[in-house]
Amino acid sequence: MNKGDLINKIAEHADLTKSQATDALNAVLDSVADTLKKGDKVTLIGFGTFSVSKRDARQGRNPQPGRTITMPAKKVVKFKPGKELAYSVN
Repeated sequence: MNKGDLINKIAEHADLTKSQATDALNAVLDSVADTLKKGDKVTLIGFGTFSVSKRDARQGRNPQPGRTITMPAKKVVKFKPGKELAYSVN
């Protein structure tokens, strides 16, 4: 499923126009992104939790020339599925 498919599903299930569904989805995604940028967690009960984690700098290898390179530290987004979502998939 891509973003367009999700917008169609939202519009269908919530009896909204596609434009309204697009605005609603974009508002949710922007809110999640803004919260994660601040370093906070987003918990959606039954669905899961989005959080930000720090990844330390590390050594890696470029496979073509075989040289060692340093990969810088960075922040990564993690998702832990909620109990209900995990149960519904299995």
